[in-house]
Amino acid sequence: MTSTATSTSSTGAPRFDIYGLGNALLDKEFLVQDEFLAEQGIAKGAMTLIDAPRLVTLLAELRRQFGLRGRASGGSAANTLVTASYFGSRAFYSCRVGPDEAGEFYLADLRAAGVATNPHQGQVAVGEDAGITGRCLVLITPDAERTMNTFLGTTSELSRVEIDFAALADSRLLYIEGYLVTSPSAREAAVRAKAFARERGIEVAYTLSDSSMLQYFGEGVAQILGDDGVDLLFCNEGEALQWSGASSVAEAAQDLKRVARRFCITLGARGALVFDGEQLLQIAPHRVTPVDSNGAGDVFAGAFLHAYAAGLGCQRAGDLASLASARCVTQFGPRLPAQAHQEIRQAVLGAD
Repeated sequence: MTSTATSTSSTGAPRFDIYGLGNALLDKEFLVQDEFLAEQGIAKGAMTLIDAPRLVTLLAELRRQFGLRGRASGGSAANTLVTASYFGSRAFYSCRVGPDEAGEFYLADLRAAGVATNPHQGQVAVGEDAGITGRCLVLITPDAERTMNTFLGTTSELSRVEIDFAALADSRLLYIEGYLVTSPSAREAAVRAKAFARERGIEVAYTLSDSSMLQYFGEGVAQILGDDGVDLLFCNEGEALQWSGASSVAEAAQDLKRVARRFCITLGARGALVFDGEQLLQIAPHRVTPVDSNGAGDVFAGAFLHAYAAGLGCQRAGDLASLASARCVTQFGPRLPAQAHQEIRQAVLGAD
């Protein structure tokens, strides 16, 4: 892929490979039983938005029954950009955290992964959740399925204020997180960032993120996609079928061509289907024993974006993404250790 961004660094190339816009959430993981989800009335496998009182009571019960497994700076797009950064991409992330311990941890975690950011510290936040960094309670059941209960906190007030237009203009590609459709101001920011990128010939990538976004915020998704669609779309099989109303992945792929010039449909243990703009590519899976599916789609997107932005083509990008996401589900947490990325890169890309 050749960038056409008009603003470049002193070397003539854009300063950043990927500019991301998404939620800032401190992930807290717990290993739970299916019975707990049923008792709490939690929809398994989905992302559910919760308020502050629910966060307090649910977190207390999770700590009492199961204990905290771990925490990390999360949010779908953040996980994707960290993955891309570990593979060698130069990444910038626009987000919003609060002036609290969770926010400080979040920013330190991003910077440790090599991701640049310009967070807003909540000075102009409004409402009862103002200034509180968002949390995501990630509940992992024995079948490795991940279920998320999300308190957005101050990230729900993310707006165009958080967009660093100078950094975006100096980037190869814009990546927008689908979860932003839940917030009017964040949705408007996504639309504005996309329009800005389009004006400068910067490619736009988008992830549908979760089936619940299509179910409850379908009009918002359509607003972000707009009449001109996107250059690259990420989704899983369920999201593709829901978006298109099709009964098969093949039919859904045909429908996705209306809104995306290229796209990736992840198929779990069956690998992935990638459209490179001309043909459909079958991406081979890797047989592993899954323990935690949290972050697998984010890691897939991050690995793919890294190779795609480097101009390595959709086939090689898909191969890298397939192995990276397969490795991700064999461990707890939404990201791979930093050192694992070079091993995966060498196995798929060799000296490239």
